[in-house]
Amino acid sequence: MSISRAIDLLNEKVANAVAYALLAAVTICTVNALVRYIFNASSNAWLEIQWYLFAAMFMLASSHTLKRDEHVRIDVIAGRFSKRTQVWIDLFGFVLFLMPISLVILYFGVPFALGSIQSGEMSSNAGGLIVWPAKLLVPVGFALMVLQGVSEIIKRIAFLAGKIDGHEFAKHVATPEEEIAAIKAANKLQ
Repeated sequence: MSISRAIDLLNEKVANAVAYALLAAVTICTVNALVRYIFNASSNAWLEIQWYLFAAMFMLASSHTLKRDEHVRIDVIAGRFSKRTQVWIDLFGFVLFLMPISLVILYFGVPFALGSIQSGEMSSNAGGLIVWPAKLLVPVGFALMVLQGVSEIIKRIAFLAGKIDGHEFAKHVATPEEEIAAIKAANKLQ
């Protein structure tokens, strides 16, 4: 479980850092739109950096989404089964689908990114950016996903062995009190 907790902490920290990419993307998008409409000027670099930031949010936070059990799934069907059966379904999905696909993408993603880094690949758009940072997100994102997959497998096996009660991987559903507190905190920011 200590390995699982360390992986969870890593993905939590990465997701918290990537949250700033959203702020940067919104700021850049807003400034770009204002400059385009007020001064009739823009650059492909501004558009590409928005795409890169979106890619960073998606690729680097997907593993955190897995940790929080918030990926799309068939809860309507699985919700009818016992907790133990649900855990077996998760374990089956992680071992037979998530891990093999993630490892294959990681295997092909590393040379994909390294080739771009070595060639100094640039965008084909006029005024575009270097491409390798965006391509590097693929192997880094899937490496984080593989790690989180290992963590989830560890947690499911620990549950089946009776070592944990399942709260460590259960989806957190906010209570009305937590939602009210979050709204109050957000209003204080404004």
